Amino acid sequence: MTAISELLEATTARAIPVVRGVPEERLDAPTPCADYDVRALINHLLSVIVNFQALAAKEDADFSTTPDRTTGSDWRAAFEDESARLVKAWAGPGAEEGTTGAMDLPARTVGHMVLLDTTVHAWDLARATGQKYEAAPEVVAELGPAVEAMAPMARQYGVFGKPVSAPEGASEFERLLATTGRDPRWSPR
Repeated sequence: MTAISELLEATTARAIPVVRGVPEERLDAPTPCADYDVRALINHLLSVIVNFQALAAKEDADFSTTPDRTTGSDWRAAFEDESARLVKAWAGPGAEEGTTGAMDLPARTVGHMVLLDTTVHAWDLARATGQKYEAAPEVVAELGPAVEAMAPMARQYGVFGKPVSAPEGASEFERLLATTGRDPRWSPR
């Protein structure tokens, strides 16, 4: 079993160039996440990364607010720095043991949640801004069964949309995206 920290390192290494490549003029562009434009998705992803650092340490996380980090600061560098802190937090002793979070979920399940958010939202940002993104194969292999297991609860809480049909010949990652309710062939209109 691959450690969550190693999987996060692989996925953040692929997400960082996407975030660096987001042009300022595309911050208001739509994304595959109907609830978020590019700016809101970057802010959401940064909040997720910061809060899941706390969850790795078995501390409380605060998802009640999402500050706008895209104004007045170098949010690209902040994403890179916070991603490194996330990897380090999940590499810490006991991070994958026991339970964590307000829902008292197994820590590895919580690790899968942040791994999924980071991976899928990097794809969302890449699609919205015309960039290429390829998920790390080891991450996709780990997430496939985890996403299937969490899908009913994620749909109940509105985290996943209704599943869509994956296109014929879809890759494992495209099937994962379809399970979360995303159209793997989405493009900005």
